[in-house]
Amino acid sequence: MRDTSNSKPGDVVLVLFETEHLKSSIRTALSQATLTPWQRTFLSDVLARLERYGSKTRLSDKQLSKLHQILGGEGRGRPVVQQEPRTAVNARRFRHRTRSFLSREAAWWRRRIIRDMMIVAVIALAGPFYSLFEMDKTAFQGAAQQSPIASVSANQAFTITDGDTVHVSGERAGTRLVGFNTPEKFSPQCEYERQLGERASARLRELVAQGSARLIKVACACPPGTEGTSRCNHGRSCGVLKVDGRDVGQILIAEGLAVPFVCEGDRCPKTPRPWCGQRS
Repeated sequence: MRDTSNSKPGDVVLVLFETEHLKSSIRTALSQATLTPWQRTFLSDVLARLERYGSKTRLSDKQLSKLHQILGGEGRGRPVVQQEPRTAVNARRFRHRTRSFLSREAAWWRRRIIRDMMIVAVIALAGPFYSLFEMDKTAFQGAAQQSPIASVSANQAFTITDGDTVHVSGERAGTRLVGFNTPEKFSPQCEYERQLGERASARLRELVAQGSARLIKVACACPPGTEGTSRCNHGRSCGVLKVDGRDVGQILIAEGLAVPFVCEGDRCPKTPRPWCGQRS
């Protein structure tokens, strides 16, 4: 996706209100299982640009249309303007070419207002889902014992969400890898954490691509009987990912791209996020 930090005809500048709520909607969509790999990559790229440029982010009409389709606004993103058939009548062509500047401005603002109203509607609908996604995350980790609710076959396909989260094809929610925590790239506390988060995600993709990967589901650190429900990890599962027999968490920790995060029983310590107090 092209950098849109420079102004171009047809680009749309988002205000602060739109930026924050659009980021929320994208994070919510990334936690769902219905996205295709292309849609997941597209949303991740847009979210990274929103994090970097904030309200100065510029999106084209085509990019906004794709966002509406993925986030549930397909067919509602902008009014359909029916084009009048071409005619050889010179008078009609003359009127079209000499349409006043004010008329063109009014049409542009009308389209902009309708589109912005659709964005606000999508954001409002996504709010409840975002609140669930952003609740306390201390129940992610678990002891490395076999999960009673699910397992993953050796040839099961999955995609990388970030440095410590994967998404198994066909499953409703993602899988949090246990035993470690990587920097956040979607909701970082500082720019340095975002950069490290991007590096951790890229390194995990590299490890999976270069070796033989196996994902094993394990029990989450949740009260008995709650695993697999919204009361445990917001419905997400937990797992251990090994590449050529080595736990990817230990590899990322050794390379400075993650820190240990181990829970005991049904309790977890506070999620460690030390990166904003450091500089490379």
